[in-house]
Amino acid sequence: MTATDRSIELVNAAAQAAADRLAHDIIAYDVSDVLSITDAFLLASAPNDRQVKSIVDEIEERLNKQLGAKPVRREGDRDARWILLDYVDIVVHVQHTEERVFYALERLWKDCPELPLPEDARKTRGKAKEHAELTGGDTEGERR
Repeated sequence: MTATDRSIELVNAAAQAAADRLAHDIIAYDVSDVLSITDAFLLASAPNDRQVKSIVDEIEERLNKQLGAKPVRREGDRDARWILLDYVDIVVHVQHTEERVFYALERLWKDCPELPLPEDARKTRGKAKEHAELTGGDTEGERR
């Protein structure tokens, strides 16, 4: 089984929205062969809590306006360290850079095929490391 056209459409719209809000390291996996609950995972990260919220809000608004999709579940708002949007067909994970490094979801799903993303989303690869170098921090940063 592979991700449906609807899932791919949702992933692409969400990835573009994340890229427009300056998310880092956007990647999507087709998990339909290993999970029965969803077709795809979209992962994105940001260096601070405020930006994580902004990215999630933009994804939610864009998917609703463009595709009439609303998440059935939204988790992680309180701390804004890892917010999950569940659209049934896809699950979006927007993580603070520290959580992204610590949980390393890419390692869990590395055997699943990557889904092609819009150019703007692909250009975000490596941005977390670049941002850390520019700001003098590391990709794990300091916990508050």
